[in-house]
Amino acid sequence: MAKKKRKDDARHSAATPAVVALEKAGVPHTVHAVQMDVSADEEIGLQVARSLGAPAERVFKTLMVTAPDGALAACVVPVTGHLDLRAAASALGVKKVAMADLAVAERRTGYVRGGISPLGQRNRHPVVVDASALEAETVYVSAGQRGLDLELAPADLVAATGAVVAEIATD
Repeated sequence: MAKKKRKDDARHSAATPAVVALEKAGVPHTVHAVQMDVSADEEIGLQVARSLGAPAERVFKTLMVTAPDGALAACVVPVTGHLDLRAAASALGVKKVAMADLAVAERRTGYVRGGISPLGQRNRHPVVVDASALEAETVYVSAGQRGLDLELAPADLVAATGAVVAEIATD
C-alpha cells in the first residue's frame, strides 16, 4: 500500500496528529475522506464503511474507557460489534473499566466524538485492538477528524500504538 495523503478535499488537507504520527514513524497508510452525518440515526462507523465502500468488519471505532483510578485506555473494535468491558479490563490488567465520559475523552485525546483516533492522542493511553483486526489485510480507523479515516495494515496499527491484541468485541 502506497503512503499518500488525499488532497482532493481542501477541508481535509491539514495533517492531523494521527497522520503526523504515522508519517513520523514511516508507517505506510492511506488517508480517505469519508461522508458522515453525526446527527443521523445510523451509527457513524456504518456510515463510514458505506462511504468507503469497505466491508464494515474492516472499519474500526475507537472507544475510550476508564479504570476506577481514572486512567483512560483506547479500545479499537469493529463498527459491527460492541465492546466487551470485562474483556477490555482483562486485556488492560485491571479489575473493571467503564465507558469514559465523553468530555474527558475529548479533552485528554485532543479529538472529538466521531473522530477519536487511537493514534496521535494528546496524552498517550494504553491501546487494545480487537483480535479480529488481524484477519484483514488492511483496516480503517479514524484519522483524528470527523470525515477522515486511515487505512493501514493491522500489524502496523498495533506496532504504532504499542497495542495489546485481545478478543474485546462482541456481536
